[in-house]
Amino acid sequence: MRVRDLMTPFPVTVGPLTTVTDAHHLMDERRIRHLLVTMDDRLVGIVTDRDIRLHRPSPAASLSLCELNYLLAKLTVGEVMTKHPTVVDPDQDAAHAAALFVAEKIDALPVVYGGRLVGILTPTDLLRAFATAPGPARLTADRRPQPPAPSPS
Repeated sequence: MRVRDLMTPFPVTVGPLTTVTDAHHLMDERRIRHLLVTMDDRLVGIVTDRDIRLHRPSPAASLSLCELNYLLAKLTVGEVMTKHPTVVDPDQDAAHAAALFVAEKIDALPVVYGGRLVGILTPTDLLRAFATAPGPARLTADRRPQPPAPSPS
């Protein structure tokens, strides 16, 4: 199975000048955890819900609410995003993408073809494919790994 068979095409994107506040609202509205940052259909970064949480003010902050809101309104996605994220090609094997999730400890892979962003792949996409796969690829109760048999004493 190829990445193109599992990816979500036309991912939600923002520009690097989008404020973190606007990005947070968009992620909440769309119920997503990753935004791909583009300029002219070219991927320049990725911002996650964790990136945004890390840049939100602490409740222990000594600034007033007005001061905090002013500072947040100026903070942009381009300042908090991960630049040069790991990407995959739509023709790569899905197992390769799964290995990247594990090796890189990431939760989203932008899919890039010919330098252009064409989709996004997440572990949820892989799990959905696994859960709906027919036949032996599907995990069922009788195929769960069994603990080793006790050795005779």
